[in-house]
Amino acid sequence: MNHSNSTNSKREWTYHTLWMMGSHGLKLVLQAVYFIVVARKLGAAEYGTFIAASAVAEVVSPFSTLGIGNLMVKNVARDRTLFSLYWGNALVTNLIAGTGLILGLMAIAPLFLPSSISPLLLGLAAVNSLIFSRILDLARMAYQSVSRFDRTAQMNLLPHMLRAGAALLMVSLFPDPNALDWMTMGLLCLGSASIASLVVIHREIGPAKPNLPKLYPELKQGSYFAVGLSAQSIYNDIDKTMLASLASVQATGLYAAAYRLIEVAFVPMRSLLDASYTRFFKAGKTGVQGTWLVARKLLPMMGGYGLVAALGLYFCAPVVPWVLGPEYQMAVPALQWLAPIVLLKGLHYIAADTLTGADLQGYRSLTQIGVALLNIVLNIGLIPRYGWQGAVIASLASDGLLMVLLWLFVALHYGRSTVALES
Repeated sequence: MNHSNSTNSKREWTYHTLWMMGSHGLKLVLQAVYFIVVARKLGAAEYGTFIAASAVAEVVSPFSTLGIGNLMVKNVARDRTLFSLYWGNALVTNLIAGTGLILGLMAIAPLFLPSSISPLLLGLAAVNSLIFSRILDLARMAYQSVSRFDRTAQMNLLPHMLRAGAALLMVSLFPDPNALDWMTMGLLCLGSASIASLVVIHREIGPAKPNLPKLYPELKQGSYFAVGLSAQSIYNDIDKTMLASLASVQATGLYAAAYRLIEVAFVPMRSLLDASYTRFFKAGKTGVQGTWLVARKLLPMMGGYGLVAALGLYFCAPVVPWVLGPEYQMAVPALQWLAPIVLLKGLHYIAADTLTGADLQGYRSLTQIGVALLNIVLNIGLIPRYGWQGAVIASLASDGLLMVLLWLFVALHYGRSTVALES
């Protein structure tokens, strides 16, 4: 019986992984379409302006849901009857917190952003990142929580299908588009996709039944997720905003284009992580001893792919100007410098999910906060002197340190749990 259950579990995980890999593979193609079209059509300066506005909104975006989406995955994966409660609380939290963050961002961000980023552009970026993108994230997590990975994959694809179509439409409608044109197109795409996701989830999984008094006791744990995700956004995105402020939007565009290719290369690894996320929570009932069993199966695949992807990016980097245009020539060395980040990210995400699944999100979040602060300090010191090279150094140092610290925490808690079992 146990062997049969184990076999079924492996088949189910393989099925989920294939769905997610197929989704992320098609997402990769769609991202390539609109990334190439938009980067070429906008040019490095306008593309840099678009990225800088988007990045500052992304940094605070996790606080627009306060981590309730992650709690939904964790608790619904263990008890399906809790779905309507967590789904409703997540949507209400996003509406209240997201609106407050938009108003705060509009008041504060212009104080440190370059004048090339207009209030309208910033406002659209904030609505995109803090409301519509978060609804789509919650929709994906909703299906993930009930192990509907076919729908998770489709929700993952929906906004990218619309964006690819919007990019092609923008080319035909605007002879000389700017960052505001593309941000507006993105708003229409994400808004349409988020409304569609709400309707489909109501029909297929169940209605939203918010009960905020039941939410309050969990806000502390949810805040760990929000803080951790915000810290993650800082060391992933704040360098682009700081480049625009401390260097130029031209440098931001070049660096952002290179970093975008790093994110594209990470797609297969993200597929494995998404398919395994609920497994970490289920295994985490027994602590790190359980989540480590999931992690060790992923390590060879993630490590092997990460190494191959990093080498591939390094040697294929000279192709970038042929695809994006000659003004992206300096994106070649930027991509070569950034290439190791694919491997570092893959390894640190496994350690991070090992901790999260074992109800040790606090350790993950505190580590991410420390690394995010280090990243800011490094960028402040390095960007004015070295430009995008300084941002690269800060990124490599931050991702490398994060990987080491997270695995140290995994080893520490695994050792403690082993001693506890033996005693």
